[in-house]
Amino acid sequence: MARSLCPGAWLRKPCYLQARFSYVRMKYLFFSWLVVFVGSWIIYVQYSTYTELCRGKDCKKIICDKYKTGVIDGPACNSLCVTETLYFGKCLSTKPNNQMYLGIWDNLPGVVKCQMEQALHLDFGTELEPRKEIVLFDKPTRGTTVQKFKEMVYSLFKAKLGDQGNLSELVNLILTVADGDKDGQVSLGEAKSAWALLQLNEFLLMVILQDKEHTPKLMGFCGDLYVMESVEYTSLYGISLPWVIELFIPSGFRRSMDQLFTPSWPRKAKIAIGLLEFVEDVFHGPYGNFLMCDTSAKNLGYNDKYDLKMVDMRKIVPETNLKELIKDRHCESDLDCVYGTDCRTSCDQSTMKCTSEVIQPNLAKACQLLKDYLLRGAPVEIHEELEKQLYSCIALKVTANQMEMEHSLILNNLKTLLWKKISYTNDS
Repeated sequence: MARSLCPGAWLRKPCYLQARFSYVRMKYLFFSWLVVFVGSWIIYVQYSTYTELCRGKDCKKIICDKYKTGVIDGPACNSLCVTETLYFGKCLSTKPNNQMYLGIWDNLPGVVKCQMEQALHLDFGTELEPRKEIVLFDKPTRGTTVQKFKEMVYSLFKAKLGDQGNLSELVNLILTVADGDKDGQVSLGEAKSAWALLQLNEFLLMVILQDKEHTPKLMGFCGDLYVMESVEYTSLYGISLPWVIELFIPSGFRRSMDQLFTPSWPRKAKIAIGLLEFVEDVFHGPYGNFLMCDTSAKNLGYNDKYDLKMVDMRKIVPETNLKELIKDRHCESDLDCVYGTDCRTSCDQSTMKCTSEVIQPNLAKACQLLKDYLLRGAPVEIHEELEKQLYSCIALKVTANQMEMEHSLILNNLKTLLWKKISYTNDS
């Protein structure tokens, strides 16, 4: 007879425990290896995404190759390509074609932006064509006079901004900016850089609003790479976490956590007033109206004095330009008539074409963003009135009668309510 593994009754219980221990250990090892495998896979995927998003070395190589061959020029070129006193730091890019980094230029902090693909037209959900070396920085051509270059810029502005009466002033302002070395002349390399930059709405808006408080200042450029003023806090609210930790935080919990990491309410009110003032700056400004097509917290920041500063203005576009491009777009429903996340028109079912009139004004989008931001922690004595004004603001429509008057009235009432509450506080 074969010998039993547990010959005696007194051995049966230890044998059972031993088998159970082995099973538990195997189960533990299996799940441990599973966690390691899944975690490694997630980290690999995220690292691959990061390397695709953050292509600063490629951007620098393209720009410096053009600079060293004399194609482009600008105030940032020598520091970027020769002395290397302009360098990239933390990557902030959200799309591979729009590179954005925190950077340092001669010991001054800044934000470096570079285009990895052409941005000559608005993108309605389709990918832009890859950057083509044969046409990059191809205008103006050698032999172009300053007068001819001014005419080129004037025609571009007329197409983008409409037939504004003061476009000649803006052209002269652009020539002043393009003269990077301030020698009183615009070289061919500087003109090529300026022309490439003028295709970008953010650069154009920075020049137009260069004297406004909430627009970051332009520090310099080289080709279509440009450096703008740094902003201490690069999101309206929330806390910055390493991307590895971000992977394991549920989105709902992340939103709740973000709301906890905000300044005190008086400081939030001051930041909100800054956003309302910026809406005023782009609403019927000196060179026409601009539309805010991505009003999200990640595009807004503030400095150490709690003054609002725009972080990303790439989706703020001239109204005339957007209307021209969207009006004949084929559509099946209103969902086909959207630019960015916030600029929506309607689909005319009789013609199956998008209409040109944007449904929601800038102010309504700003109030939608500020609603939870301001109502959370608002003083009891103004909470009800503040909520009422914010909902009236969100309900604004472009097509409403006397919209401009109502727009101004609501905007001023909101600013007045907030200022009255924080005027005599230390936090303001």
